[in-house]
Amino acid sequence: MSNLFRYLPSMDEILSVLAKAEGIGELPRPLVKNLVNDFLDICREEIRAGAFSRPDELSAAALAPRLTAYVRSKARPHFRRVLNATGVVVHTNLGRSLLAKSAIEAVAEACGHYSNCEFDLATGKRGSRYSHVEKILCDITGAEAALVVNNNAAAVFIMLETLAKGREVIVSRGQLVEIGGSFRIPDVMAKSGATLREVGATNRTHVHDYENAIGDETGALMRVHTSNFRVVGFTKEVTLAEMRVLGDRYNLPVIEDLGSGSLYSLEGEGLLGEPTVQQVVAQGADVVSFSGDKVLGGPQAGVIVGRREYIDRIKKNPINRAVRIDKMTLAALEATLRLYLDMPEARRRIPTLNMITASPEALKSKARRLAEAVREALGGRAVVGMKKGVSRVGGGAFPEYDLPGTMVTVAVEGVAVEDLRDALLDTDPPLVARIEDNEFLLDPRTLASTELKLAAHALKQAVDGLTD
Repeated sequence: MSNLFRYLPSMDEILSVLAKAEGIGELPRPLVKNLVNDFLDICREEIRAGAFSRPDELSAAALAPRLTAYVRSKARPHFRRVLNATGVVVHTNLGRSLLAKSAIEAVAEACGHYSNCEFDLATGKRGSRYSHVEKILCDITGAEAALVVNNNAAAVFIMLETLAKGREVIVSRGQLVEIGGSFRIPDVMAKSGATLREVGATNRTHVHDYENAIGDETGALMRVHTSNFRVVGFTKEVTLAEMRVLGDRYNLPVIEDLGSGSLYSLEGEGLLGEPTVQQVVAQGADVVSFSGDKVLGGPQAGVIVGRREYIDRIKKNPINRAVRIDKMTLAALEATLRLYLDMPEARRRIPTLNMITASPEALKSKARRLAEAVREALGGRAVVGMKKGVSRVGGGAFPEYDLPGTMVTVAVEGVAVEDLRDALLDTDPPLVARIEDNEFLLDPRTLASTELKLAAHALKQAVDGLTD
């Protein structure tokens, strides 16, 4: 056995073999050499374990298939494309919203060339990066001014730090939400330097609760839209219009954190309970914040719109430098917002809106095509079917609403659904699906038509690996 170590190929022999392998020649040479050394270490362990018995099994040609597969696998970028067959449209763990084609093109343009990011083409002097999106945000929402930061948590933080640092902010107890990653509104408020003043009960808050709490230390009245949960039954919340009256009476700003804010009304789709940004501005909120990469369907951003006097103060806050957005986000956001100038076009061209509003008939047709592709890929090794099911909007929006559709079921004899799910995480590209009642499901709502065959191929890779 000890003699077999002598027959392991040299680094030069292996690199010569790999140079002919598709996609490996372009990889950085130091990376490839490190991976080859790792592979050779694996071979040495296998020799010790008795996995090889003849010298010819250790030649560069004999090891080439395994070696090539190993290098390709380990050299893949850590940040990768994933096929989303979960049916959750705004899937936080999978990157939330997909960008529209025009937004993708805008990002590529911004990355590949110099731009007028902070350059005023009218004067030839330094300009403001926010000018690229402020006017269009005001045109769409009806607000007087706008600002964009890197996410909505930052938006809430800088609003509070600017308008209420060292003072009290009055919030209904039923609106003290926790968002993803255990970030809570009270924690964000504490970091901003504002003091939380809770009023009302979990399920019922009245106007007099707010009014009785107003005092010399009050800095603002705040509403937090409970996007990711609902309190139902014996409930009462103070309306924005009622808070506007209080704000005017006591000369206090009224702040609204919409969370997953929408510029497109989905009430016609039967999805109620999520006011649009336009509605909230029209109802009198002084400052409104919302996410860019949730129901809006753009890049990650925290958008702040409202009255000019407050937005101008927020812009001048030094913290704004720490939470500002980059040129790629600006480019993607402007391109996305331009689509909202024509709402029917926005619904058609923004992937998030298109997936949320997809008709049951269109989804059934897509499920049929997906099922056919999976049957063709797996042959007789799987039982592939279709059944009615539901998708979710995700991203904390519309938590009580199901989106009806058609699922594709896959059952492989002798393979547990959990093993199939796990094997799909190592395919190229990985595919993420879901299991319900011990049944493996693919939801075509969150797969593009061009991804149906890719999903079928991923299943073939997974089943091949599990049944070989």
